[in-house]
Amino acid sequence: MATNKEIIYIPLEDVESEHCALIVEKGLAQVKGVESHKVEINNHRAAITVKDEEVVADAVNAIRDLGYGVPTVKASFPVLGMTCASCAGSAESVVRYVPGVVNSSVNFATGNLSVEYFPNMTDANAIRKAVQAGGYDLLIEDESKQQETLEAIHEKKFKQLKNKTTWAIILSLPVVVIGMFFMDMPYANEIMLVFSTPVVLWIGRDFFINAWKQTKNKSANMDTLVALSTGIAYLFSVFNMVFMDFWMARGIHPHVYFEAAAVIIAFILLGKLLEEKAKGNTSTAIKKLMGLQPKTVIVIQKDGTEKQTAIEDVNAGDIILVKPGEKIAVDGMVISGNSYVDESMLSGEPVPVLKKEKEKVFAGTINQKGSFQFEAVKVGKETMLAQIIRMVQDAQGSKAPVQKLVDKIAGIFVPVVIGIAIFTFILWLILGGDNGVVQGLLAAVTVLVIACPCALGLATPTAIMVGVGKGAESGILIKDAESLELAKKVQAIILDKTGTITEGKPEVTGITWLNNDDTTKNILLSIEKQSEHPLAEAVVKNLEGISTVSLSGFDSITGKGAKADYNNETYYVGNKKLLFENNISIPAQLQSQADEWGKESKTVIWFANSKEALSVVAISDKIKETSVAAIKELQDMGIDLYMLTGDNEATAKAIAEQTGIGHYKAEVLPHQKAEFVKELQAQGKVVAMVGDGINDSTALATADVSIAMGKGSDIAMDVAKMTIISSDLTKIPQAIRLSKQTVATIKQNLFWAFIYNLIGIPIAAGILYPINGFLLNPMIAGAAMALSSVSVVSNSLRLKWKK
Repeated sequence: MATNKEIIYIPLEDVESEHCALIVEKGLAQVKGVESHKVEINNHRAAITVKDEEVVADAVNAIRDLGYGVPTVKASFPVLGMTCASCAGSAESVVRYVPGVVNSSVNFATGNLSVEYFPNMTDANAIRKAVQAGGYDLLIEDESKQQETLEAIHEKKFKQLKNKTTWAIILSLPVVVIGMFFMDMPYANEIMLVFSTPVVLWIGRDFFINAWKQTKNKSANMDTLVALSTGIAYLFSVFNMVFMDFWMARGIHPHVYFEAAAVIIAFILLGKLLEEKAKGNTSTAIKKLMGLQPKTVIVIQKDGTEKQTAIEDVNAGDIILVKPGEKIAVDGMVISGNSYVDESMLSGEPVPVLKKEKEKVFAGTINQKGSFQFEAVKVGKETMLAQIIRMVQDAQGSKAPVQKLVDKIAGIFVPVVIGIAIFTFILWLILGGDNGVVQGLLAAVTVLVIACPCALGLATPTAIMVGVGKGAESGILIKDAESLELAKKVQAIILDKTGTITEGKPEVTGITWLNNDDTTKNILLSIEKQSEHPLAEAVVKNLEGISTVSLSGFDSITGKGAKADYNNETYYVGNKKLLFENNISIPAQLQSQADEWGKESKTVIWFANSKEALSVVAISDKIKETSVAAIKELQDMGIDLYMLTGDNEATAKAIAEQTGIGHYKAEVLPHQKAEFVKELQAQGKVVAMVGDGINDSTALATADVSIAMGKGSDIAMDVAKMTIISSDLTKIPQAIRLSKQTVATIKQNLFWAFIYNLIGIPIAAGILYPINGFLLNPMIAGAAMALSSVSVVSNSLRLKWKK
C-alpha cells in the first residue's frame, strides 16, 4: 500500500447510519499508525492516511472486529521471472506499495502471489503493471473471473438480503396465523417454535453476530437493539413453553411470543431491502457520470492506421478519431475536422456546441453528425469528467453543519434506548401487578424494536446526496454540504463582469492612432503577447500577422496593465490610471475617441510611451444572452446584486444599465474585491461571490458562498465551493432553489425521525395503558421501525422531481 500521506479509501458495508459511522471512526482512532480518518457514509467508505502500509490491514481488521464489512478481493496469480527467494521478497514488496492493496505475499516454492485489495482503488491489471515495473510478470489467464468489483459485491449482498427477506416472510406467516387465530390448536407452540427458530437463529443470525462484536468493543448499534428484542422474545417464549408449570403455579397463564420474534426480523429485513433499493437510487447521478466514458477508442498510429485501444492504455499526445454518435473518451484539442458536440451531461446545457480546430473537447460528451480527430491532453484521473465524479463523491461524502447535532444524538441513542427499555421493565415489574413480568418484558422488547437510529442517521446524508447529484446533472457542481446548506441564506451576490456577466471573449472593435501613425504597433503586439490578461489576447488576435520586436524589462502591473522597454524607451499598455501614475499626457484627439467608445460600453485600452499616449483601443465583450434574465430572477428573490470590475467607469456604468444592476464599482483591483466582500459581511449579510478569473480567487475565498464559472481559470474553480460548468448565470438562482429544497428536505427528515422516536418509544413503553389500556404489539413496532427509515430515504428522493 502506497503511504506517502495519500488518502486511502476503505470501502465499507453495513455502515448505514451516522451512529454506525461514529462507531467506525472511534475504532479507527484506536488503530496505531492511523494519522487521520473520516467515514463518508454516502460513499460507503472510510478515508484514512497512515504511517506505513501494515497499518491498512490493521484498520481493516479493526472495522471488521466492530461488526462491519470491508469488501475486498482476494486473488492468487502465478509470478513469472523469479529465480530465487529474494525475488519473491522483491515482488511482494512491489505489490504491497500499490495503492489499494491490503495484504500481499509471494510464495517462492509455489511461485504464486496471494493478494488482497480494495476493488474501488485497484485491480489485477494495476497490480500486474507494478510487478512488471519491478522486473517480473503476472499470469492473468481469465481477467473477468479474477477481477471483482464493488458493484458486483453489493449486487451479491442485495440478492442475499432479498433471499433472506423472502424466506423470513414465508416462515413467519404460519407463525403469525397460529399465534393470532389458532393458539388453542394441538401442538401450536411446537409448530411456531419449528417455524420461528430458523428465522431467528439462521436468517437473523447476522444481527446476533454483529451485536456480539459491538459488545466486545464496548459499543452498541441497531443490531444490538434487534438482537436484544428478538432474542429476549424468543428465549422467553421457549422458557414459557418448556417450563409452563413455573407460571401455572403462580396463577399466570404462560404466553409465547414466537410470532413477535419472527415477524420483527422479517419486517426489519424487508425495511433494509427497501432502504437499500431506495439508497441505490440516491446515487444515480454518480452512476450516470461513470457510465459516460467509453471502454475503447480509435487511436491513429504514426503510420496513419487506426487501432482500437482500451481507454486505460490511452496516453496524453495520442491522436484519437471520433466518429458520428460516439462518446469522447478523454479531454483534448481538435486538430482536424469539425462537428457539433452534445455537452449537456457535463454542463446541463441542451444545445450542442460546434467544435473546430483548436477547440477543447471533454471526456463523456457525445459527438453528433460529423467526425474529427483530436489530440489527447488529459487522460485517466485528470479529465474533467473524472474531476467532476471525484468532486461529486467528495461533496456527497461531506457533512452539513446541521449534522453535528444529529451526530451527538446518534452517538448516545442506542445506550439511551437500552436504558429506557430496562427502566420500562422495572416500572412494569413494580406497578404491573400479576402480569408485571410478562407485560414489562413485552414493553421492553417493543421499546427496543420501535427505536430507530437509522432514520436519524439517514435524514441529512440522503438529502445531501440527492441534492448534490441533482446539481451535478444540471451542470452545478457543489463541493461540500456546507455550501449547499448555506446558499439558501445568501442576501448579497457580487458579480465579476468579464466572463461572468459577459461572454469573456473580448474582441477589438476599433484602434485609433495618434496622427494616424501606427509605426509602433509591433511594440504594442510584443507587449500584449507577453501579457496574460484576457484583453491582451484580443489585441494579439487583432494584430495577427505583424512581426514582433525583442523587448526588455517586461513588467505586469496588477489591475493596471503592463510596461516594457524597447530601444531605450519605456512603453505602457493598460488603463488610464496607469498613464496618470506615470505622468503621461493624453492628446484631446484620443480622449474624445475614448469617451465616445466608453458611452457604447466598450472597454478602452491605452498604449503610450513615457511622454504621451500613442493609441487608444476599443474592446467589446458581449453580454451573455441569459445574464439579464438571471439578474432579474435573483433580484426578484430579494437578493442585492453588486458588479465589481477592473474596467473603466463608463464601461461599467453601461453594462450595469443594460443588465439592470443597481450597484457597481469600476477600476477595482483584485484585493479590493475581497475587501468589498468583507464590508458586506460586516453589515451582517451572507455574501456570495461569482467570478471566473485568477483575479477573483481572493474574493472567492473570502465570501460565504463562492461560485466559479466553469469556463474560467482552474484556480477560481479550485477555490470556489460551487462551479457552474456552462458559465450560465441562470444556474445561480437554480442553485439557490436547490439549496432551499435540500435544506427543507433535511428539516422534514429530521422532524419525522425525531417525532417518530419521541412518540413511538413512550407508546411502546406503555404510556397509554393507564389511560385506555392500549399496549403496542411488538410486531406492529417492527413494521413501524422498518418503515421509518424507508420514509426518510423516500422523502429525500422526492428532491429529484422538484423544479
